[in-house]
This record gives sequence, structure tokens and C-alpha cells, in this order.
Amino acid sequence: MVFIADYGAGNLRSVLKAFEYLGIKALVSSDPGKLAGHKKVILPGVGAFGQAIESLNASGFTEALLEHVDKGGQLLGICLGMQLLLTDSEEMGAYKGMNLVPGKVLHFRSETDKIPQIGWNSVDQQKESILFQGIPDHSFFYFVHSYYCEVDALDAVAATTLFAGKNFCSAIEKNGIFAVQFHPEKSSDAGLLVLKNFAGC
Repeated sequence: MVFIADYGAGNLRSVLKAFEYLGIKALVSSDPGKLAGHKKVILPGVGAFGQAIESLNASGFTEALLEHVDKGGQLLGICLGMQLLLTDSEEMGAYKGMNLVPGKVLHFRSETDKIPQIGWNSVDQQKESILFQGIPDHSFFYFVHSYYCEVDALDAVAATTLFAGKNFCSAIEKNGIFAVQFHPEKSSDAGLLVLKNFAGC
């Protein structure tokens, strides 16, 4: 069963519906104490980094998630949930993330492209990844974001995407930590397969 963390900043309903459509059991819970015993955990996220990390810390989910990863559990961050895994964010101030993946969350800057990025864009696979098994390279996924992840460890970068002149990290995979900047639950068949691959790995 997949555990979906409800810390007050997640797009929970559509993520849960995606797993239900796939026939995969999933539990949405706001109790970090119920996370223990689940191998697969989803950290969704919609909204601002600062408010989200404060909610994670206050709810006890930060500690529970760090312990989950430390014990060998698998974690998938989605959209803002991906950004929360990094070290720092410049969104509306300076905030510390969970530091599970060294890197920074930065704002897109462009004089030609409209920000935020809203819509479909190509995801270019950088290495063999569990998340993209059975998915052709350069497949399109659905994005909604104004900030992007600059990941320090290149071996953690599973995929990149070009937007606003920046070839940014759009997927992460390393040591049981997975993340995607796009919304797999809104990305048609390819997105559903990403979720299925994570649940089955």
C-alpha cells in the first residue's frame, strides 16, 4: 500500500484517484505516526515552499519522512513535494528544505517565456530510471510551476526539461529517493505509468 502524506499542502484527491484507477491501494493520512510500516510514501505539494515546509515541520512529517528514508523506505516527491526535498529555496524569502537531495530551488527568469510554466513539456531522460520504465524518451508531461530545482549531484538527475532558457532537473532518482517536477496524476498514460512504476519498484 502507498502512503500519501497529508500535511495541508498537497493535491491529494487527484493523486489518490490516480492510484485507485490503477488498482493500487493507497492511504491518505495526516498522521505521521501511521507512516511507519509503509515502504512507499508520496509527498505531494501545491503552493508556496515556505508555508509547505513549515506545515511539514509542525505536523511531524519532516521527522517521519527523514526516518523513513534512513530506514530504506522509498519516497516520491511530486511538484512542490520535489522541491521540499532539496536544501534551500528562494521562493518568497530564504527557506531550508529537508536536504535529502543537495540543491537549491530557484525562480525562473525570462524576458521571452511566460512564467509560471503551465502546460505540457518534454521530459528528457538522463539515465535509466525506474520511474520511466516503459516510457519513451522525450515524452510529454504536465507542469505547473514558477520555481525549478538546481540539483548539485548530477547522478541524482533522472530527467531534464527545457523552459525559459533553462535545462532544469525535472526528475530525481537516487538511493530510494524519487521526485518529479511535473504532475504525473495529470499527465495521461505516461504519468500514470510513472506512478505505477514507483508503486511496483
